[in-house]
Amino acid sequence: MGALLKLVDATLIVFFIVIAVAAPLLDSQIILPRRLFPDWLVELQSWLYVRILGHNLVTEKPHFFVGLVWLQLLLQWPLALANLYGILAAKSWFNTTCLIYGVSFFGSIITELSELVQSGKASDMLVYFYFPFLGLAVLAILRGLLPPSCKTTSTIGKRPTLGRKKKA
Repeated sequence: MGALLKLVDATLIVFFIVIAVAAPLLDSQIILPRRLFPDWLVELQSWLYVRILGHNLVTEKPHFFVGLVWLQLLLQWPLALANLYGILAAKSWFNTTCLIYGVSFFGSIITELSELVQSGKASDMLVYFYFPFLGLAVLAILRGLLPPSCKTTSTIGKRPTLGRKKKA
């Protein structure tokens, strides 16, 4: 089980790094004024989401989608950063934050996917683009439900001795 946890954690590290970079640089352009971003970054976002994927939600910006992007930037992005730290530092709270992130991200992806599929406006490539993220959300949920890895140590209930000597 230890090797499987390490593989899952390595996969999640890559995923959280992608989110840590993409959310503030690309996704935030959906809700913030474009003048805040350099031209090359605006062009990259337009090239990826509009030209390559044909992402109609990015171009049309329906209210629910804008709300999901705010959710991503205000809740999911900080949790992704915390999860990166939690994995790398083997923090005992990692399972909890990973579960919270996974459930929140799963809800966002399902909402976007259902709109894309039901509207009939999405290309197959765009729908297929979302499936790995759906799988990663499920993986984050499952990792949050698994027991902590062996190297995680809890300090709950333990206090430093502060130089006290034991009575004989």
